Amino acid sequence: MLELSILGFLAEEPLHGYELKDRITALTGHVRPVSDGALYPAITRLTAKGLLDQRTEPGASAAPRRILALTAEGREELLARLRDPKQTEITDHVRFNTVLAFLRHLADRHEQAAVLRRRLDFLQTPTSFFYDSGKPVRAEEADDLFRQGMLRVARATGEAERAWLREAIELLDRPE
Repeated sequence: MLELSILGFLAEEPLHGYELKDRITALTGHVRPVSDGALYPAITRLTAKGLLDQRTEPGASAAPRRILALTAEGREELLARLRDPKQTEITDHVRFNTVLAFLRHLADRHEQAAVLRRRLDFLQTPTSFFYDSGKPVRAEEADDLFRQGMLRVARATGEAERAWLREAIELLDRPE
């Protein structure tokens, strides 16, 4: 998720590390804050693979800034990751939002729709936070107010996401 975010934001424009960190934090929110201890080693790995380029510019104050930019190989890597997201990037809501944030970089509408179909297929499987004898517990069956609330909110969110996915897939499947 972190590497995908780095590649995605740098596909839009070159950034220095602080700007990149702020954008990733805004995308993932408080759920998964990005630390310097994770960000800068990821940048180093991507640079070593030839996916990022760095240049130094004078800073606003005295310190110079390292500006990061995506290389042609980095753009190809981003597109490959968007065409075929890892299964956890489909099943995990925050990770899927990261894919969604950059899916527009895929030029092919059918490839975009294929990613959305994977998420929709995943969301069609009945699931719950709680189980009784291996069967998912529905909100109406939950034994307390708070679990009922969790399940009702999750159901409403899931219904809204499935509806949007169906609409988006239909739109992407239309002839241009």
